[in-house]
Amino acid sequence: MNILTPIVDTILDRTVLAGYTSAGYHFRSRVWNPADLQPMGGKVVLVTGATSGLGLAAAEGFARLGATVRLLARSAERGEAARAGITARSGNGAVHVDVCDLSDLEAVRQFASNLCRETPRLDVLVNNAGVLLNERAVSRDGIELTCATNVLGPFLLTNLLIPLLMQSAPARIINVSSGGMYTQRLHPEDLQSADGRYDGAVAYARTKRAEVALTQLWAQRLDGTGVVVHAMHPGWVDTPGVRSSLPQFYRVTRRLLRTPDEGADTIVWLGAASEPACSSGGFWHDRRQRPTHRVPWTKETAEDRERLWAECERLSASNGPVAPT
Repeated sequence: MNILTPIVDTILDRTVLAGYTSAGYHFRSRVWNPADLQPMGGKVVLVTGATSGLGLAAAEGFARLGATVRLLARSAERGEAARAGITARSGNGAVHVDVCDLSDLEAVRQFASNLCRETPRLDVLVNNAGVLLNERAVSRDGIELTCATNVLGPFLLTNLLIPLLMQSAPARIINVSSGGMYTQRLHPEDLQSADGRYDGAVAYARTKRAEVALTQLWAQRLDGTGVVVHAMHPGWVDTPGVRSSLPQFYRVTRRLLRTPDEGADTIVWLGAASEPACSSGGFWHDRRQRPTHRVPWTKETAEDRERLWAECERLSASNGPVAPT
């Protein structure tokens, strides 16, 4: 590797436009070792939001490495279409569909219970499912829908599956965040974006900030268990969600956007490579750890993070499986 590469990589990351687009991916990927993505035969991977975009690309990446892949989808029909496509392209027949709406907390409990009965192991959990809404809506449980889907559903699912992950250790949890979280601070006092005028993009970015904070808390609570937890952001990716939820952004940047495969690369790397197993609680982009804050006014305290955890427990009626360290 050229000695200037890390310096240039950091410059790309700070400039955003260069680092988050396909140009940044192509620059960085030139020095990656294909052997880092180790075979995953015998391992089980669960990917949420796996019917399109990043989730579909990540699921296919794991399938190509030989893993048994479970696709968590809200629609059985879309899940089956994704399964058939992944199987045809990867040649891996061990791809299965599970149906669950992550915003429905009772459905999450039922799915987790069924999964723990059906499979003796879970090596990688990818919390990828997410929504960005233009208008405020609530879930079946009466919880703001962005928060329910992006934070509370994954929080409950992860906590319910941690015993299975620990049983399968070494295991990994990967939380898919967004570079947009750099613009927001943590709001444990207003997790449902109820105060003031609702802005869908802001609410989404706040949930992505919360995901990163929860990653750090899980890393602390699971220290020494053999389960590591990481968050990542994929850069700017051409996905159906971006096209429908951020049409103006898409029109301006569409020629610069990454493909879903490029955006999902770090998800697959975090699940398959040896390096991520050596640490926990990191925030990654293009296979390198990145800072969790760019400006001082977005920084939260350890107390803020614990308040977030307590609010997630209250809203999901879930107790974390591991006591705080």
